[in-house]
Amino acid sequence: MKTVILGLALFLGAFVQPALAQKADVSGKFNQSLKSYYALKNALATDKPEEAPKLALALQSAVKEVPHKGFKDTRQHLLWMSESAVIQQKALELSKSNDLKSQRKSFEGISTAFIKLAKELKLNTQEAFVQYCPMGKFSWLNEVKEIQNPYYGSQMYDCGTVKDTLEKN
Repeated sequence: MKTVILGLALFLGAFVQPALAQKADVSGKFNQSLKSYYALKNALATDKPEEAPKLALALQSAVKEVPHKGFKDTRQHLLWMSESAVIQQKALELSKSNDLKSQRKSFEGISTAFIKLAKELKLNTQEAFVQYCPMGKFSWLNEVKEIQNPYYGSQMYDCGTVKDTLEKN
């Protein structure tokens, strides 16, 4: 009987361990892409249009690294596939521009998708803040509670409010 139980435990462990490793890999890679998002957000908030294209390409690359087969269910997988496609397309669009206005327009699509992913997937390992600018009616994620407006930069750097706090998971 002990042999059967031990055999069953080993058998089940062979399936559980890879699933846990996949979830950890998804979480780690998602958080890497979130760091790339923050770097791009910070460049736009500090009016650095010359940095934004390379940061957008780094974001696109980080998003591609997230293993789409590691999500816990089909709904999460489908959400990732649709929103990551938007992020990649908008990041590519942003990378082809040197104009802050058009870069910020592309960033709007990236932010909308990232907010949706962060809220639904709950993979962020650090607290994140959903911030909102009432002037432009734009939202974005921030790694700090203090407002750093990527849509208006130095014109209205601290214009906005914290709309939501996403606890670390």
